[in-house]
Amino acid sequence: MIPVSLILGVIVLAIFLWAGKTGEFDDMEGPKYRMLDDDDE
Repeated sequence: MIPVSLILGVIVLAIFLWAGKTGEFDDMEGPKYRMLDDDDE
């Protein structure tokens, strides 16, 4: 069980680092303002 847990932990860490590298966390404030400005008339 320990090796499986370590492998899963490394995979999750790799995905997190990849997301940070590709700019997934760059704009954390923008979506909430875009939601307020959205006009679905």
